[in-house]
Order: sequence, then C-alpha cells, then structure tokens
Amino acid sequence: MDLAFLHPLYEHPGPWASVYVGTSRHTEDTPHERHLAAVALSRELSRQGADEDTCRAVRESLEELRHSSEPHGRALFARGGQVVLDPPLTRAPDGDSAHWAPLPHTAPLLELAGEDPVCVVAYVDRKGADFELRGALGRQNAGAVAGRQWPVHRTSSADWSERHFQLRVENTWEHNAAEIADALAVCQEETGADLLILVGEDREKRSVRDRLPARLRDLVVEAAHGAGSRLLDEDVERSRADHVRRRAERELERFLAAREPGDDGLARAVEGVPALVSAAREHRIDELLVRPDGPDAHREVWIGEEPDQLAVRRTDLKILGEQNSWSARADDALIRSAVATGAPALSVTPATSPAEAEVPVGGLGALLRWK
Repeated sequence: MDLAFLHPLYEHPGPWASVYVGTSRHTEDTPHERHLAAVALSRELSRQGADEDTCRAVRESLEELRHSSEPHGRALFARGGQVVLDPPLTRAPDGDSAHWAPLPHTAPLLELAGEDPVCVVAYVDRKGADFELRGALGRQNAGAVAGRQWPVHRTSSADWSERHFQLRVENTWEHNAAEIADALAVCQEETGADLLILVGEDREKRSVRDRLPARLRDLVVEAAHGAGSRLLDEDVERSRADHVRRRAERELERFLAAREPGDDGLARAVEGVPALVSAAREHRIDELLVRPDGPDAHREVWIGEEPDQLAVRRTDLKILGEQNSWSARADDALIRSAVATGAPALSVTPATSPAEAEVPVGGLGALLRWK
C-alpha cells in the first residue's frame, strides 16, 4: 500500500481522533441508525479526552453520511476541530470504533483500505470488446473497441472460394484481437489497473492475451464465462481477493529469504519491535509488513515530534536528545516513519498458509534498504 496519501496526518502534532465507521447496511432505518452512531462515537472520543471542537467536527462529518450509499465505510482523522482526512474504505470494518491518541490510528487502513486492486474487465467477442472498470467502490464504463465487422463466421464447405473466405475470417479475427489488445493496454496504462479480466470464448480470449505487451500478461485472468456473459460482483471480488493473496504470499517469500544473512553476513529483513525501531530511526525500512492480529502491533513504544524519533523505552529518547515524548502503538509509530521515508506497507493477513501464519514473528516485520 502506497502511504503517500497519509502525509497530511503528520504535518501537525497530535493528539488525533481516528474513527472507523461502516456504511454497508442500507435500510429504511439506516439514517437514524447512523445518527445514533455519530452521537455515540463523538461521545466516546470525549470520554477518551478529545476536545469539544474535534468531537463536534467528527460528529458533523459522520452526520453527512446518514444518507450515503457508500458500499463499505469511511475513516475520519481529526484534530484541532477539523477533519483532516476522510478516506473511503474498501472493506467494511467489523464494527464502528473511535480512538484518541498522540498519533492517528492508521494501522487498520492496511486491511480496510489497503490492497484495492482495480480491474479492467474486457468482454471480448469476434467483432470487438467492451471495457468495464471495476473496483471495491463500484463499476464504470471504460470504453469499447469496434473491430472489423465482416466476415467473422466460418463455413464448413471445402471448395476453393470458401477456403479463401475462411482465410479472410482468420485475418479478421487476428486484426480485431490486435486492436482489442492495443486498446486494453492503453486502458490499463490510463487507469493503473492491477488486473485485466478477459470474458468471452476461449479462442478469442487467447488471441487477445497473446497480443498484449509482455509486461501485462501476468496481470491477465481469463474468466470461466463465455461470450455474452456479464461478470457478477462476486466474480470480480474473487479475482481481486486472489490477487491480494498472491501479492501477500510473494512479499512473505521475499521476507523469509531476506531474513537469512547474505554473503556479507547481513540480513535484509528484520522482525520484532526493537529491531524495527532501530531500522526506522536509521531510515532503513524499505517495506513494512504488518499482521494486525500480532501481539507486537499494539505494543507500546515512545515517540518524539519527528517520525524517526522513536524508542522502545522512554529513557532512550532522552539519551538521543529528545525532551518531549509520548507513548504510542508500535504499528502506528512505524507507519508514521514509513510515510516519512516513502516506504510502502502491507497487511500479510491474506497469506494464511500454516507455514506463514506466524510470520513475521510478533506481527511486525520489514524488508530493509541499505545505503
């Protein structure tokens, strides 16, 4: 997950209100239920010590969601009487929650708004293709390709003129497949799509796939639906979930390999809070890996005003010359450091094989960069 969008949260000191609210339920009573949730969450922030202006800003922002048709939910981060950031969620939270702490509680975003593969679905037939952009927040038309319209059907006869007709049919298919592949490559570049899902007959899907640039072929999924079918949301969600799982598995494989010392005797990955704190102070985190249910995720660390001012013990910060310090969750402190150095973060929860269930140890790890 690219964390750049979180920069506004670290341009001002805390404390911060962090709220996660679901919007997946839609009934006649939903507006009233969301009003009650807005009141309850603002009261919970007040109970935790949040100032009145910030509680009011959160409540008003939540009230604006009373009639929202968003499919999953929203996160809100507020301080000083102002909501600074309110990203939509790509998964519904298990329940509404509110936190008041020195740092924004951003760790849940890795699962609730993290890996959100964007898909281009190409409905392919012999005459062209329709493109559809699909993601967690819905679908939209992404264009169409109209290839040569004649001839496109074969004949079973064997005389010379009809064999010539069959050759023209083959040429038409090849021309249309090339046009579809070119347009699909442009669509992927413009949308930044992570997946290209081809729907249609096997022959047409293969023809398009074979003509795509080599860099895109690993992004292609061929749906098990024939021409004329339209993918249901469940079909797309299954492909998106498979993509997220494969990515988590690849990063865990990289992490496991990097834990072993190289020829120079140095490991390229670390796990456990002390080692991660040291790497963050030295700006060496290249990618942060988080298992949110791990015991280290909510372990207490100590932070200063700057992202690289963090320590396992409060006295360590004083030794480093930092006079002001606050306690914070380890996952939130490490995410702040990752944002400052441009490192991405990833939830490894989707990789659930027994061999990987306890990796990284404690739930926090990192691939390292070396100067």
